[in-house]
Amino acid sequence: MIRLTLVASFFFMFFLSSVESQTTTWIKPGIHCFEVPTEYLKERDSIPDFWLTTNAEVNDFLDANIRRGEVRQIGTSAGGRPIRAVFYGTPREGEGTTTYSGSLGFQDVRAYRGPDHENTVFLAMASVHGGELEPIMGIVNFLSVLETGKDLRGKAWPEIEQFFHEIDRLIVIPIMNPDGRNRVPIRMTPFRGMNYKVNEYWNTGGNPDGTLIGWPDIKEYIPFDFTTNQFPGGYSNEAGVNIQHDDFFNVMQPETRALFDLCDIEKPDLILNMHTGAVFPKMLKPFTEVELRPVFDQLYKRILTAWTKAGLERTDNVELESDPEGVGSYSPFGLDGALSFHCGALSAVIESPNHGFASVRDEHGDMIIMTPDMLLDAQLIGYRESLQFLRDTGGRSQWTPGKNSR
Repeated sequence: MIRLTLVASFFFMFFLSSVESQTTTWIKPGIHCFEVPTEYLKERDSIPDFWLTTNAEVNDFLDANIRRGEVRQIGTSAGGRPIRAVFYGTPREGEGTTTYSGSLGFQDVRAYRGPDHENTVFLAMASVHGGELEPIMGIVNFLSVLETGKDLRGKAWPEIEQFFHEIDRLIVIPIMNPDGRNRVPIRMTPFRGMNYKVNEYWNTGGNPDGTLIGWPDIKEYIPFDFTTNQFPGGYSNEAGVNIQHDDFFNVMQPETRALFDLCDIEKPDLILNMHTGAVFPKMLKPFTEVELRPVFDQLYKRILTAWTKAGLERTDNVELESDPEGVGSYSPFGLDGALSFHCGALSAVIESPNHGFASVRDEHGDMIIMTPDMLLDAQLIGYRESLQFLRDTGGRSQWTPGKNSR
């Protein structure tokens, strides 16, 4: 039986079949068709009003609610979808005299950053991976705070408002990979206890019978081969490329190119690349130049301290949870390292827990559940602490003062 239906902004072509006792459905969210487990298409019965995550929901929010900021299209995805950003504050004026690499050789980044090198610029982006919904929800609520002082629950965040006005420029990209987000036909999954498979399927892909490609295996083939019978998850764009691992020294994908061009103009000091993929909220050590590592450690301590005090980490031991040595090794080279070496920003990944399952149990054997409200609080605390850090430390020109400033 074939039937056509419209769900939110997604068009699906349904065909029920049986694959190893798994009822499946054909979906066509873009130019490709995929056979996926029917059970995985279930939405949560009650979705909070603050949970806006689809391309359509985000675009509607931008059109209806952005007044202080300016909404601009910064690029077009491989699948022809707009990539939109919101700009606040004063753009940079004037240009530097050399490339970023040249400024490192000259031993003074001000030569690259230009005459307003002391201006502080913050950039936040979500949905580099389209199946990671928590960062989209968080960044939309961040925009709500920037516009009204309150998130979409009506909770005030006065410190975010204060710090927002104390930096020079703020840029927000709610959905960096609209192709990947369009491919994932879910607003919010039901909570499935400790069963992570459904959420992992939508994120990193799998087979019609529900078995997973998974992480990191989804990174083995870039671009993804759409002629297989596998669903690629939301990692890749419509060309099959995971832009977190684009070919940065060759012809880049249009999404990556748009981001690099933006960063070349704006020269951000701090970039937050918001993802989902943690048991508790965490930051990853970025692949970056050695001089920026102590700066990251300071930011890490600040954010993890705030998360711990808010009861969002495994323990309430601030010293333990905020120790940057406990985060492990540095991340492999990817988008954040490429951005850092492109424009001199400290670009770091924040990983959110997932709304659809619990990953661990407490000492009594009970699941530790991160509620949607807790996930939102974690996102906004991360933004708050990052803005304050940038305000207090003065940005790149102060982090690594050049030879002529001594």
